[in-house]
Amino acid sequence: VQLQASGGGLVQAGGSLRLSCVASGFRLHDYAIGWFRQAPGKEREGVSCISSGGGTTYYSKSVKGRFTISRDNAKNTVYLQMNSLKPEDTAVYYCGAIQIRGYISSMYEASEYDYWGQGTEVTVSS
Repeated sequence: VQLQASGGGLVQAGGSLRLSCVASGFRLHDYAIGWFRQAPGKEREGVSCISSGGGTTYYSKSVKGRFTISRDNAKNTVYLQMNSLKPEDTAVYYCGAIQIRGYISSMYEASEYDYWGQGTEVTVSS
């Protein structure tokens, strides 16, 4: 069972990045997927979450309107499109899988997730 996050990098403020989270070893369509981030010296915070079928999404207030989460279950992949990036978006981004099929009521706490990827680093320069 593995989640592989990728797509991070260095970008100027106002720029865009698309993160990918590829699952292997399990059926992605049985899981809701969340993106979390952790900046140096700060706790891990939820960024976005998408239900197993893609019909429900959640975003944190800090990224709503700028980030878009989507998924392609046929490719076992979840994406996080990040636009209008700000220096405060700088962090290591992690994807996590939580075994919930269908409707999700929130982004859920990090402790509730079943699997995690290794993280991909995003740095936004001012």
